[in-house]
Amino acid sequence: MTAENFSFLFFTELIGMPVYDLKHRRIGRVKDAAIVPLIHPSRVDRFLVGNGGAWLSIRYDQITSISLEKGIQLSNERLYPYHSDEYMLRIQRDLLDQQIIDVNGRKVVRVNDVTFEIRKDDRDSLSVMEVDIGLRSIFRRLVQGVLPSAFVRRVQQPISPNSISWDFCNILESDPLRRLRLNISNEKLEKLHPADLADIMEELGPADREAIMGTIDSEVAAEALSEIDPKMQASILEALEPEVAADIVEEMSPDQAADALYDLADESAEEILEEMEEEQEDVRELLEYDEHTAGGMMNTEAIVLPEDMTLDAAMVQLRTHEDLLENTHLLFLESPDGRITAAVPLARLFLADGGTKLRELAYERLISTAPQEKERRVTELFDKYNLLALPVLEKDGTLAGVITADDVITVLRKKK
Repeated sequence: MTAENFSFLFFTELIGMPVYDLKHRRIGRVKDAAIVPLIHPSRVDRFLVGNGGAWLSIRYDQITSISLEKGIQLSNERLYPYHSDEYMLRIQRDLLDQQIIDVNGRKVVRVNDVTFEIRKDDRDSLSVMEVDIGLRSIFRRLVQGVLPSAFVRRVQQPISPNSISWDFCNILESDPLRRLRLNISNEKLEKLHPADLADIMEELGPADREAIMGTIDSEVAAEALSEIDPKMQASILEALEPEVAADIVEEMSPDQAADALYDLADESAEEILEEMEEEQEDVRELLEYDEHTAGGMMNTEAIVLPEDMTLDAAMVQLRTHEDLLENTHLLFLESPDGRITAAVPLARLFLADGGTKLRELAYERLISTAPQEKERRVTELFDKYNLLALPVLEKDGTLAGVITADDVITVLRKKK
């Protein structure tokens, strides 16, 4: 629903609006307006009014009426000098011309103007309805204070509106203390697809990027980080406190974690590894391999079951690997001495009786590679045999790790 459906006011119209006391004497003009998010997420709580060299602070409940034609009428005259308040989000200072995230459009935008709804209850109040980012708002800024507001509204009509609902705005604030005081949450960002969040991160400057990655849920941050350009991954992780970076890296699969740490300085990577409580050894092992080999591409997480296990028993075991199933295409079978002897496509488990031995469901031939194999040869194997997953075996036949089609796609994407 657009602003035209409401009784509304633009911030460009609010700035400079006269403020009158009980006897209708003008006491000054509006210089800024502020929300106090801890009190209300969208209502304008304070109006900052200039009177000569000093500013006055007027609360929303001191106002009787707000009108484009008649200005702001006060209901009492208990006025106080304005003092800077870190709990205030000021429109002019903190929002106008600033970048914000449009979580609905999944992009970073710049705020040109703000649209308020004028709510008429016992008294008039303003509530932030939309932030304006299009040509209309640029036009209003250009003619602000030069042309009458009523005339500007008529002239802008042919221009298509372009705005974002306040509900879909995520404010950028790099100072963690101020984020807390302003009650800025990243809950909306955490609901985005990791790839969309990664695209947004790549549009931001370093300070905003690191502030968001350091405050969102670690699992969400890990998923987004894995989608970000590797060089930018390193920049983000190096800027975070080691314990925060470690929390994020721990949520990644070992191969993704190793990829994220490859481009870091040795000292920075070691600090993060030392803070990791889980998977530290797996990641260290992967970092020993050249990243352009099968060892550098593989993931150490895989589901390995005894070759003589029945399907019924296997299904019980699979329930203990719920976290791996989403990205699993093959189950690997091992002999009593630990050698990988076969691979079973996950889909075949649904086509057999419960008493069937797993080895009866396996591929006739096991296609594998060694940790030292060059990535070029690995990609050739995926292409030749239309593979979704490729086991990487040590010389003694034990499983070192698994390379998936996603890993190959990542390698090919880096070469573009």
